[in-house]
Amino acid sequence: MPFDTNFSNKKLAYLQGWFSIVCNGLLFIFKYWAGVTTGSLALMADAWHTLSDSISSIVVLIGAKVSSKPPDKEHPFGHGRAELVAAIIIGAILGLIGFEFGKDSIASLLDHNSVVFGSFAIWITAISVVVKEALAQFSFWAGKKSGNPSLKADGWHHRSDAISSFIILAGIFAGKYYWWIDGVLGLIVSLLIFYAAYEIIKEGTDKLLGEKPDNDLLDDLKTIALEVSGMDTHLHHVHLHRYGEHIELTMHIMLPKQTTLENAHEIADKIELEILNRLNIEATIHMEPI
Repeated sequence: MPFDTNFSNKKLAYLQGWFSIVCNGLLFIFKYWAGVTTGSLALMADAWHTLSDSISSIVVLIGAKVSSKPPDKEHPFGHGRAELVAAIIIGAILGLIGFEFGKDSIASLLDHNSVVFGSFAIWITAISVVVKEALAQFSFWAGKKSGNPSLKADGWHHRSDAISSFIILAGIFAGKYYWWIDGVLGLIVSLLIFYAAYEIIKEGTDKLLGEKPDNDLLDDLKTIALEVSGMDTHLHHVHLHRYGEHIELTMHIMLPKQTTLENAHEIADKIELEILNRLNIEATIHMEPI
């Protein structure tokens, strides 16, 4: 029985998603408790940031389920772009969190709020840094292995939370010297969140709008066309269309004008087959006379 890559990737996305939901739920409870106990805006906001990771993980699960659906009449190329939509939703969630975080931090500074942290807050924040970075590493690995962009986006969400918790941890030790440390930490973390949101949304929208084939791919295509046809086919007009793991490619090649239609079609078919076998890309070739 052949190995089902799509099934394996779907299972990996579900594993990452549920593991993230459980860990973030527990971290939220303890971090929010620490924030309420100390009155720290930064800790409470960081707790909600952690809880939002669970929301993004739910989006990952939904994206994985939808994208695994086979092609149908309305979606002949499958549902793979649901993963890109899921990544953009995660980015939007991050952006909203960053806005609220920044707004509350500015209000805290204007009100001259100060915070006294205890050992409980220190331990919870330190544990959060370790757990969140571990979750980020797992998400990046799972995203690279499965090719799922929403897993990578979820990894950046975990990473941004780990960084914000680390900054807060550093601020806890400086808090007793500077009354404004809690508000400033809130602003710093909000900027980190905004940057992560920008990167995630940009990557997702670029792929949805269509991307230019990179030079490595163009070189591979030219090599395959040369090996199959035995001539320079003047490969050009290459367009790439991603639908999750399914990739469609259209391109033009040029053949001697004396080539019969039957031979030209045979050459194009062989090139398309080699592209599928080597690069796992469905290619459609338009032939032109030199």
